[in-house]
Amino acid sequence: MSKIALTKRVSITMRGFSILKQYCPGLAQGKAAYELINSIQPFISVWFTAQIVNEISSQRRFNTILLFILGAVLLNFICSLLKNILNHVCNEKEAQMWNWFEKIFSDKQMSLDFVDLENAAIQHQRQEAQENLYMFGNGLAQLFWGISALVRTLVYIVLSLAMTISLFLSSSGNRFIDHPIWILIILVCIAIGGLSKSKATISENDIFMEYCKNTVWFNRVFLFFGKELYMNPEKAKDVRIYSQNTVAEKMLDKLISHEKENQSDIVKMALYPAIAQIIIVFANAVCYLFVASKALFGAFGVGNIVQYVAVLSRLGEGLQELMYLLSDNEVYCTHLQNLFAYLDLPNHMYQGSLTVEKRDDNEYYVEFKNVSFQYPNADSYALKHVNLKFKVGEKLAVVGMNGSGKTTFIKLMCRLYDPTEGEILLNGVNIKKYDYNEYTSIFSVVFQDFRLFSFSLGQNVSASASYDEDKVIECLKKAGFAERLNSLPNKLNTFLYKDIDADGVEISGGEAQKLALARALYKNAPFIILDEPTAALDPISEYEVYSKFNEIAGTKTAIYISHRLASCRFCDKIAVFHEGEIIQLGSHEELLADSNGKYYELWNAQAQYYTT
Repeated sequence: MSKIALTKRVSITMRGFSILKQYCPGLAQGKAAYELINSIQPFISVWFTAQIVNEISSQRRFNTILLFILGAVLLNFICSLLKNILNHVCNEKEAQMWNWFEKIFSDKQMSLDFVDLENAAIQHQRQEAQENLYMFGNGLAQLFWGISALVRTLVYIVLSLAMTISLFLSSSGNRFIDHPIWILIILVCIAIGGLSKSKATISENDIFMEYCKNTVWFNRVFLFFGKELYMNPEKAKDVRIYSQNTVAEKMLDKLISHEKENQSDIVKMALYPAIAQIIIVFANAVCYLFVASKALFGAFGVGNIVQYVAVLSRLGEGLQELMYLLSDNEVYCTHLQNLFAYLDLPNHMYQGSLTVEKRDDNEYYVEFKNVSFQYPNADSYALKHVNLKFKVGEKLAVVGMNGSGKTTFIKLMCRLYDPTEGEILLNGVNIKKYDYNEYTSIFSVVFQDFRLFSFSLGQNVSASASYDEDKVIECLKKAGFAERLNSLPNKLNTFLYKDIDADGVEISGGEAQKLALARALYKNAPFIILDEPTAALDPISEYEVYSKFNEIAGTKTAIYISHRLASCRFCDKIAVFHEGEIIQLGSHEELLADSNGKYYELWNAQAQYYTT
């Protein structure tokens, strides 16, 4: 494990506390207050016990003994009361801590460029940070728990030193026992115990860091097989029909064998603390022998033996924990660095500031100027030299064979990606110069691989926690979902799927597609983009969508991607994509008139299945 400079560690730690304060407000302060009281309380008991024992073994004054007892009881009662209050508050907040940590990752995921969501290296970086946090309690969790250890350490050291001073100042009458060299001997013994614990921790952490790195890939694959393959209902049919569980089991056996190799590291980790503990026992024995010798020569009473043995033990624990914290700090700083590296990933897409002008005269136009695009780490271009211009209000169909670049064209228009070459203009202005959120707000899109969520029906359509019920119902009617809506007992409050609500309903692929279409209509954006919107619909529902297409689109710009060329006849223009290029552009009649064109070839290839 590479060393991190002290100043850098301080900076990392302070940033970690800042994130804890932002996402987990009040938790760190509450935990510190609890640990302060919890650490002081044993010293109260030790001091009062020593005074009571000394009084019993000497003057035996009842009132004095009673006073010490009452003082001990009262202070312990106050400490226990405050601890219970703080513990209740902290437990409540700590229960939410992991949800707050999850929000850190979800916030970053939402802020990443879309292209980075498909970047395997970045997703591995995220998973490594998440696994270190959730599975091993490293990073922010380690920092949070370190608050308790730090407060406890400081209290132990400060109070132990304060209560130990009299041990060295008291005279036994024996020059050897009273010699100041014993101060150095005792401190050296305690320091040796602390250093041995620190060295053991460093060695242990080096092994553990390597173990964590080795298990990231294992855990990702294991979770896929254990969670996605076996527990995901969508995959369950194929797993059973094709007996894919046998393939998975063989892979899991290999993974488990690989993991067993890593287990040897865990055995090594146990060796170092054991050696350190032996050294600590011998160091403590020297300290206790010194206290006993002083007491035998009459330097102090029996009660002080209890006090000094207890506080020297606490001082040793404090110094050991301080050494541990210093070495452990480097470990969680390393994990925090990994987390911060993910959180600090830059957004490479240019963020403009122009507002999108709202116009009612349809005098908008979109233009692709010599646009080419290559996916990250791909060898070839998905789009090549695309030139296309159309006005808002027009109906554009995009057709072509699989892999011809149709969906990529849509993703570029929505600015999920930026072109590798060329530019896309809205009213003559490069779309990069517009405010990103405002620009994306002008699009209602039904992607081919759209997703619905385990929210209520109304929330799915409106994409909002609060919504206009009448508007949602109207959009569902336009999308052809009215009949199913009326059959649902809770109507718009019906949850989809059973992830959240046990009474949630399962919907077919066709019904899901209707809901996705209703969601696009509810947004009421100037552009409506439909990527294979009828692929999962039955013939009657498909006919209804086609017949209502102009009503659905209204005066909006409609871009329609489909493999079924018959569904493109109602569009003003049809762009034919082939191998990433637009090779034909025109109306249905114009393209069909070109018997040598790709559109003519595709049309006749499909038409033969609809003739008798």
